Amino acid sequence: MVTNLDSVPAAKVKPKNDLRQSQKPNSFRKGSRFVWLRITCLLASDTIAITSAWIISQALLTSNFEPGNLAIPLREVLPILGATYSIFSSAGFYQSGHHRRDYLGLIKAVSLAMVLSLGLLSAFPIASWPMTYQFFSGFSLLSLLLICLGRFVVDIITKAVRKLGIGIYPVFLIADTDKLASATAAIKAAGHYCIIGTDGAQALDLRERDATFEKLHQRGAIEVFLDWKAIENRLFLCNRFQAEGFTVRILPSEELPPPSTIFYSEVGGKLCLSCTPAIFSGLEFWTKRVFDIFIASITVILASPIYLLIALLIYLDSPGPIFYKQTRIGLKNEPFQVWKFRTMVLNADKLQKELEAKNETKDGVLFKIKDDPRITRVGKYLRQYSLDEIPQLFNVIRGEMSLVGPRPLPLRDVEKFDRHHHIRQEVLPGITGLWQISGRSDIVDFEEAYQLDLTYITSWSIWLDLQILFKTIGVVLAKSGAY
Repeated sequence: MVTNLDSVPAAKVKPKNDLRQSQKPNSFRKGSRFVWLRITCLLASDTIAITSAWIISQALLTSNFEPGNLAIPLREVLPILGATYSIFSSAGFYQSGHHRRDYLGLIKAVSLAMVLSLGLLSAFPIASWPMTYQFFSGFSLLSLLLICLGRFVVDIITKAVRKLGIGIYPVFLIADTDKLASATAAIKAAGHYCIIGTDGAQALDLRERDATFEKLHQRGAIEVFLDWKAIENRLFLCNRFQAEGFTVRILPSEELPPPSTIFYSEVGGKLCLSCTPAIFSGLEFWTKRVFDIFIASITVILASPIYLLIALLIYLDSPGPIFYKQTRIGLKNEPFQVWKFRTMVLNADKLQKELEAKNETKDGVLFKIKDDPRITRVGKYLRQYSLDEIPQLFNVIRGEMSLVGPRPLPLRDVEKFDRHHHIRQEVLPGITGLWQISGRSDIVDFEEAYQLDLTYITSWSIWLDLQILFKTIGVVLAKSGAY
């Protein structure tokens, strides 16, 4: 168990960012210029190959070709180019590494593109299209030859340019001392990486991470290589299982990034698990932030009569303030004041210590009692419909919370976290989330609630936020799991 918040920095050096938020609002993926240059060169090569094949086929295989009219209408090859781009892209032929040199795969992809093109041009004929099987067969074979030749030329030029030190990826290597030599050799064997710095596995420790990332930014690293031993101590048992004849399947950590960002690649003859950011990182997060501010502001204005009515009912029901402010632990374990309508008696915090023995959660991380004696009469109804939560819209406007995200918990709960639970604190907390629409207070096992939060973090999207918001309305109206 974690008895202190060791992930909270001693001093606040810079603003804390959400896990989904880039350091700069307009920050592109590091090395994106190399990505776009590669894609542009390969697209240009494919376009030249197909267009040249079309011109040569017309010159050799059609009787009505006029040498003086080489500027063929773009509309004649546009369907073929579109089909080729689509199939090549879906098959990964514009990705880095060995993909662009997979000539057997290219043969299959070009064949499929030509069959698809023939179907399109048969269904939507063009007047100048020389529809003969002799022409189409010749054009297909020539396209295949020129595409492969173009890829071969691009590969030769790329290697020649990299020997001059151009187009080399500056990378940083993190590995233990006994693994540095082999890891360095594998990276250099790939031919397009330049190791600009190395560090030991301790660079990944919780207290060293900020300094490590600062070093990466300062040195201009584009990619980071991690030796497996730096993140996982031992896999030697696999050899024993294999020797005994057992198949070994290694389950990945649930804290890995979303599957859509993970793929296997070959680096220096070794299999490498790669995790890439979005091409334009942070854009969805800022869309979410603008959406949060807009919806929260509109709701505060429209719900102002409800605010006044609730405030009057609380005032008449029991003595004490209308609003209740409690310190919660938010983004990066930073404390903040969360606003709620008061639903309990004045000395509720003191009474909680006396009620700890009645806590109904299994692991004791959360504090939940179905018939909590501290709740007032009006408070009971406010909680059933989650009306006590609506002042948190001000927290959303202030940037301390989001409409959707993991619930911010009190210090008492966070201090009981296991180390892996702190991933919840890497994103902006929310008023509602998967936890709230999947049982609310009926979930008495914090590990179950944590898994729901982790699912949200690893599969997050704007669309998922909208789904959760709409489902929240139904859950609240049905008073599901509320007490």
